[in-house]
Order: sequence, then C-alpha cells, then structure tokens
Amino acid sequence: MSFKNIVRELKEIKDGIGSMSRRASEGRHSRRNQSHIAPDQPLPTPTDSIEQGQWVNLPPELLLDIIRRIEESETLWPARAVVVSCASVCRSWREVIKEVVKTPEQCGRLTFPISLKQPGPRESPLQCFIRRDRATSTYLLFSGQVPSEDGKDKLLLAARKIRRATCTDFVISLVANDFSRASSTYVGKLRSNFLGTKFTIYDSQPPCDVAIQPTSRLSRRFHSKQVSPRVSAFNYRIGTVSYELNVLRTRGPRRMNCIMESIPVSSIEEGGTAPTPPSFPKSFEEQFTSCQALKGKEAVTYSSSPSPSASPILTPGSPEPLILKNKAPRWHEQLQCWCLNFKGRVTVASVKNFQLVAAIEASHNVSNEDQEKVILQFGKIGKDIFTMDYRYPLSAIQAFAICLSSFDTKPACE
Repeated sequence: MSFKNIVRELKEIKDGIGSMSRRASEGRHSRRNQSHIAPDQPLPTPTDSIEQGQWVNLPPELLLDIIRRIEESETLWPARAVVVSCASVCRSWREVIKEVVKTPEQCGRLTFPISLKQPGPRESPLQCFIRRDRATSTYLLFSGQVPSEDGKDKLLLAARKIRRATCTDFVISLVANDFSRASSTYVGKLRSNFLGTKFTIYDSQPPCDVAIQPTSRLSRRFHSKQVSPRVSAFNYRIGTVSYELNVLRTRGPRRMNCIMESIPVSSIEEGGTAPTPPSFPKSFEEQFTSCQALKGKEAVTYSSSPSPSASPILTPGSPEPLILKNKAPRWHEQLQCWCLNFKGRVTVASVKNFQLVAAIEASHNVSNEDQEKVILQFGKIGKDIFTMDYRYPLSAIQAFAICLSSFDTKPACE
C-alpha cells in the first residue's frame, strides 16, 4: 500500500468515528421507544470497533515508520490535520504519536491544542496573523504568514472584547463561538485597569512547577456547591503588560514592558528552560490537586483574581521573572516617522506596531545577540489584519494576550 493510500484511509477512519457515534446514539433512542424488555447486552463502542481493525495489528516498527513519515510530510495546516487523525485511531497509535510529535520548541510546529501553551521555537519564530472583527469585538488568531485566498486558515485562538464599568476584559477561547468560562474551551483572559495603561494576563491552568497558594476567595469558590467539576473556576495571573503614561502628550511610539511571572529569566540564559505543560487538566479536581502537590516548592505566588494594578508577589528564593521591553524605533528623516525593521512582515504604519526584546541586566549570562533577539513582534498589514510572530520562551497564548493589549484604547499613553 502506498503512503498516499495510508493517509487517505486514515481520513476515512476519522470520518467513520463520527458516523458510528451517530448510529450508536440513534440506536439507543429507538430502544427507548420499544415497549418490550430485552436482556442487557453491552453495545460495541466506536473505540472497540477501531481497536479490532486492521491498523491495530501493525508491527511496532512499521507503525513508527508510518507516523514519522506523516509527521515529516504534513508540516502545514490544513494538511497537518492528518497527524491529529492518527491520534484518534486507537490507543497504540496515540502513544506513538506522543513519542514522535515534539513540542513547538523542538519541532517549530503547532499540532495539538496544548501546543498553544508551550514555548515557541528557539531559532525561527512561528508566524501567525490576527483578524479583527469590529462588529462583534472579536479577534481571531490564525496560523500562517497571511490570510489565504480560500479562507481555510487554521484557527488557533479567539478572543472577545467585553467592556465593563471599570475595566476591559478580553476572554480567550479555543473556538470562535463560545467564550464562556464554564466551557472546556476557555483558556484565559486579559484584563485592563480603568485607564487602559496596565493589563493582567490570566491563565485557566496553573503554571508548571510553580507553587500555588490559593487565596481565601479561591478557597471559597472551591468549596461552593455551585461549582461544577467540569468548570474552569480558577484564573491564575501569569503576567502583566504596562504602558508608560504620556504626561506631556509628546508625539512618539508607545512605551511598554511585560513582566512574565510564569517564565523565569533563567530560561533565556545558556542551558535554561521555560515551563512546558504536557497537557490540559482533565477536570476541576485534577487542577486543584496539582495546586496542592506543588505547595512545597519555592516559586512565584499567584492569586486567583487580584486587582489588575497589583504587583507580582514573590516569595523568598523564587526565580526572577522575565521582563520584556519594546525595542526602541529610530526616527526616519525622509519618511518623517518612527521605523522598525520588521523584515517585511509589517507594511502599514500604526501606533500599535511593536517589537519586544528581553530586558536583561549585566549580571545574567545572556549574550548581546540574544538580548537583541526579537521575541515577539506585532504589526498591521491591512484593514483589520495584523501579523504576530513569536518565539521561545513565549507561548502562543501569552503572545496573543500581549498583542490584544495593543487593541484597547489608551488616551493616557498617546
């Protein structure tokens, strides 16, 4: 069998899972309408049917070779959906997929939803773009350099802007039609202060290897009977974005800095590593259990929903957080404007355009080249279309939240 036929059959298997699920539900519905009584017999599940298929009995060496060839050939979306389909075939295929498919830091590709919470590649940045919808106040993050002509771009994240009396919230979700915190697709939010000068980034999942000390408010929520085990009831502060006030109202670019509380500054030093979550929590109880297990570790202390103006709470011996600052632009005499080298990724002048680099002190073991390396860049390329390129140690969700802060109105900073 040729490699193309294998990929084609994998797609058919994926489609077959959905049809078998529908038939099973229809069968259960029809039996409820029958008046006679029949003995209980276990019904075959879609998983059982697939487990007994021809693909389960493949030799491990052949299976590993097939998965590796698929991983190497299908590098871009939507073709990369075949890799995800392989993980749905059966348990043995899923285990091989976990072994073959690496994190974005290692392979430079986004595959599963958890990849959005893992650091980007160290060498070349991951290129994405954001589409703004003014009518619905939504912001959609897609994979790719620019929007495709057919419009079949891979959606990575979505955010909705919600104005409140004293702040503005950007609720971040894995899908574009559900922004409820009670949903399993909720991954975090961005909240501003009243002036729009300071933003707090929240994650629905506690950072890896970080001690979490729940506040009294968090404890009350956990013991409340109204909380469902499937509800993502926590918000963990993982960073802040601050814009300097422009008191004199002078013309010039915005000045911003980001404190990434969940990323230690040692991550960009030689041999350093950034926190990399292996998976999403399956339930509310699992999330709380992970918090209890990490209580003894010395790290940054996070609160569930603090004030956006609150400063990071550091315990003695905790790692120093990574601080990012915007790269200073230069004044172009001929164009009479501030300029940055976006390497062709930004084509329209805008006050929202920025590049972030690490703000490193001389005491840290970081080379000058790494200090000048752009970790995140964001800029306009058309009406309501913006590019977002990020790299290690930021994740897609962290980079997206920082870019969302640029969309909020900032009269005190301009």
